[in-house]
Amino acid sequence: MVKRLHPLIIKEFRQIRRDKRSLGVLLVLPAFLVFLIGYALSFDVKHISLVVFDQDKSQMSRDFTRTFSNTEYFDFKYSVESYKEVDRLLDEGKALVAIVIPTDFTRQILSGNDAPVQVLVDGSNANTATTAIGYINGIVQNYSTKLATETLERVGREFYVPIDFRPNVWYNPELVTAKFLVPGMIGFILMITGVVSTSLSVVREKERGTMEQLMISPLHTFEIIFGKVIPYLIIGLIAATFVVSLGFLLFDISVKGSFFWLFVGIMIFLVCALGQGLLISTITRTQQVAFMISVFSSLLPTFLLSGFVFPIRSMPLFLQILSNLAPAKYFLIVIRSIVLKGAGLAAFWDQLVFMGIFATVVISISSLRLIGKAE
Repeated sequence: MVKRLHPLIIKEFRQIRRDKRSLGVLLVLPAFLVFLIGYALSFDVKHISLVVFDQDKSQMSRDFTRTFSNTEYFDFKYSVESYKEVDRLLDEGKALVAIVIPTDFTRQILSGNDAPVQVLVDGSNANTATTAIGYINGIVQNYSTKLATETLERVGREFYVPIDFRPNVWYNPELVTAKFLVPGMIGFILMITGVVSTSLSVVREKERGTMEQLMISPLHTFEIIFGKVIPYLIIGLIAATFVVSLGFLLFDISVKGSFFWLFVGIMIFLVCALGQGLLISTITRTQQVAFMISVFSSLLPTFLLSGFVFPIRSMPLFLQILSNLAPAKYFLIVIRSIVLKGAGLAAFWDQLVFMGIFATVVISISSLRLIGKAE
């Protein structure tokens, strides 16, 4: 079997080397996506443009506005003298948040009363608006605590906090978006490249009329499948290693768990992707159709239904059920458990089983279809 497979594997590697498009998809695309998604796609909202309408113009009001400019979340860009200017800046999108301080701000605080501060937020981008409101709540709460502490100290009393809230964030203490996205990007890249490259490889044989020659050769159908899959499996492992290395070099993302189980998970997931590509190749006759179906069936489920970007628990029940058909869902649990959490096999063995079932089903169906066509 090894002697029969060797020429087919060598032939497949030569075709990959000669086909610049496939080589680009397998090697250049992963690096490009790491740079693009790792740097461009971020859930961190920073440098929110801020306009302040300070009607009090006191030392205390200036200290209050300074608390916003001392953070990286807000950029204090405009100081205006009227509501009309506030409206104009918000309408033109030059400012996303406006803070209006009343004329009696200092007097109300010194007299022990609440000082109402108006905050206007551009809600056209709901995610940015929600995040900005959360930042403002935190800053105002800290400033209010500071004032309360100073007031109590003047009368010889200590500030009392009923609940001592001290969050301890595990696995990603800095809450860096890249550390959440880059491990998932390995699954995203391998799924797309694996499905597309394998489907195009088999369909290319059909277009050139060489698939029939393989079918009537001494090679068994399973041997033809192995000969087609093994080269892309090797290249996929190289691409995965490349992405893991780039994640460490560019984003300081180190693998906290076992490298052995990491590559076991990658290998099983690659078989899932390659098997899906083979299945697509059995139902298409041209490379254009194969490419469209491959991209549609790999990119959208992996991006939308795997938990790569959007949490599955927040989806409607129908989509949660549908997400079970996406092998990337199981792979992301495996890779995030290993890379971010350093978890052992007990935390994700069932996900490996689910991927193994998916790989077995799609490769079996592909083999049966190829056998039926050969007969």
